[in-house]
Amino acid sequence: MFSKLALRNVRRSFRDYGVYFLTLTFGVCLFYTFNSLDGQGAMVYLAMNGNPIVDSIIILMDVFSVFVAVVLACLILYANRFLLRRRKRELGTYLLLGLSQGQVSRLLFLETGLIGVVSLAAGLALGVAASFGMSALTLSMFEIDLSGMLAVNFSPRAACKTALYFGGIFLLVMALSGVQVSKSKLIDLIHGERKNEILKPRPLGVAVFQFLLGVICLLAAYAILLTFGMAMAVAVLPICVPMLTLGTVGTLLIFRSLSGFVMKFVQGHPGLYFRNLNVFTLRQWISKVHTTYLAQTVVCILLLLAIGITASSLGLNSTLTAMTDQDAPFDITVQNQSGDVELVNFDAVLRAGGFNPDEKLAWSYDTVFYYNDPEITGIDRFSGGGGVIRVSDYNALIVRQGEPAYTGTLPALMYDETSGEGPALATGGLSLICIVVPDDMVQQLEPRRQVWSADYAGDSKEETEIQLLQLVQPLNQRLAIRTGSRLSNYGDMMGNKFLALFLGLYLGFTFLLAAAAVLALQQLSQGADNTRRYAVLRRLGAEERQVKRSATQQVALAFLLPLVLALVHSAVGMKAANDIIFSVGKVDSAASSLVTAGVILVVYGGYFLATSLACRRMAKNA
Repeated sequence: MFSKLALRNVRRSFRDYGVYFLTLTFGVCLFYTFNSLDGQGAMVYLAMNGNPIVDSIIILMDVFSVFVAVVLACLILYANRFLLRRRKRELGTYLLLGLSQGQVSRLLFLETGLIGVVSLAAGLALGVAASFGMSALTLSMFEIDLSGMLAVNFSPRAACKTALYFGGIFLLVMALSGVQVSKSKLIDLIHGERKNEILKPRPLGVAVFQFLLGVICLLAAYAILLTFGMAMAVAVLPICVPMLTLGTVGTLLIFRSLSGFVMKFVQGHPGLYFRNLNVFTLRQWISKVHTTYLAQTVVCILLLLAIGITASSLGLNSTLTAMTDQDAPFDITVQNQSGDVELVNFDAVLRAGGFNPDEKLAWSYDTVFYYNDPEITGIDRFSGGGGVIRVSDYNALIVRQGEPAYTGTLPALMYDETSGEGPALATGGLSLICIVVPDDMVQQLEPRRQVWSADYAGDSKEETEIQLLQLVQPLNQRLAIRTGSRLSNYGDMMGNKFLALFLGLYLGFTFLLAAAAVLALQQLSQGADNTRRYAVLRRLGAEERQVKRSATQQVALAFLLPLVLALVHSAVGMKAANDIIFSVGKVDSAASSLVTAGVILVVYGGYFLATSLACRRMAKNA
């Protein structure tokens, strides 16, 4: 009998509280996806090439998974309390029918077990699909064709780890549910849904003072962050603690002041206050803000973390890509550092080894750098770098890199771009300080070094590079040859890219899921509390569309206000974070912001839509 009753209750709960089960499923999916990285194509490729960052990524994922599991556990426990609160009358009815509290606890135990099994199975199935999408995303970052490594791989290790963590969470939920029911009185269960929150109005002066004080605290926190920078503000405790304290207190005061501040403001505009059901909508929303400002503050901070971490990881990812392209502008660069001893005919060396440059290379160029003679060039302040280069060679290299040709006076001293004094000449990871002279002037100078650069033709770049290096490396037996390639740079950089991307998305999605789920459950609870009020509104003559609109407006206010304040926080935080990222390289802030906005729209907007539809359905059925 208990199994049959539990199965019926679970089916009904799936229909009425879909947001709860979606949260469980998404949590399992998220946990599995980021713990199955070791079997994804990109990580397998890096491991095959002996990249040491693979082990670091796996270890960090294991460490952060513990933190994510704690966050999800708190979220699931909060959601379970919501469900129990909604079912108090039902549980009290079971007691009236003769069931003991132990039997009711056993019923809840069976229901939670069924919910856990279904959510775990659905989440793992969705996680396999999500891990395939993650694998496709990471493989698309490579400059070489790795489509052969794209496959759907089920990770037993990640599945067992997910089942272990979430099994423990559900066991904890079962135990706490039984304890809560065993300690509840019958009268409290029967009348649990009738307890209303009391709206205690605050004086307008107090609300305005709290609002202004909150703004001042936030401005002080912003000033500390922008003055000292993200790195120092986070790492130095005497700076970090006051900044975080002021930011949290400021956010809390703003939400606390809304109950009196907004009410008085709207009441001062009778045309808006008495339009449609705005009186009812506003007072219902204010009554919740009045007593849940702590939860609103937590949601705002969670959104701030989700937006900031996601946008920063995507911005840093694009920065690392730009750095790689700058360090390796050509597919391969071979430096003959013994150019003063012998100049190599690389084209002849390749053809002699059976390598056809006309078919396998899209572009190649041979450049000779010369020793500087101040009596000839007229430039005596010169140390290190590449030496003297012909203007035709210099223009050929920088034009290939997408820069305009040099048309200034000659001879000219070109500085490294990182010094801020002039254009850079990047050749295989080496930014050279060089003197550009007319072509005929080098006839009076001695060769110093030789640089041969090339870009591959076709898609089989990895195979082409292996063949080319096999022919070039034997030159080391008599000359000092140094090679650098875009593929090798990408192999080293990809590990750092994946580390930033995986950790950022993992934490960002976790915080976003937690914030959206908490708001959704709060609004579902409020919608259920308002069912009797919606029935009264209909008896008073309110139209159906007005009732539904009121339910949607309450959900919209609850979702939008924390988001708006979190966006303000994120704008200031991203300004400080970008200062660090800009110091490393160029970041595409627009692209990272658009991607982050898309993620928020899908996850947060999806929860808003699901919650709004559920609350409208409750209002309709009232």
